[in-house]
Amino acid sequence: MEIDKVRELTDTELGEELVKQRRHLYDLRFQLATRQLNDYSQLTQTRRTIARILTVVTEREHTGAGPVPSTRPAKAERGGGRRVGLRRRGADSPDGGDEDKQADKAATATAEPARRTRRARGATE
Repeated sequence: MEIDKVRELTDTELGEELVKQRRHLYDLRFQLATRQLNDYSQLTQTRRTIARILTVVTEREHTGAGPVPSTRPAKAERGGGRRVGLRRRGADSPDGGDEDKQADKAATATAEPARRTRRARGATE
């Protein structure tokens, strides 16, 4: 789809076309994974069409032509919120992550040298 045709679409049509093209890209990737895709250029064409649509959406947001309807569900609908999980200690932690670094250095300094495998020694030994 050419950029001129994309610019002629209304906001709702842009949203619908974006959903349609993203679904098409998903289907193409699935065909690629299952080795059913014959024309690989469809991937590039679809990605570029999505980029054109998003460009027009961004242009309209910046020019104040009105809000473009979102194609993503609202945060409450998609199960948003804070993800809780393990967190690595880094520079932003109170201790700066120094304890982990010191422990790693101590462990590697006292570790035994690694044994050589058959592949490293060669099969002739």
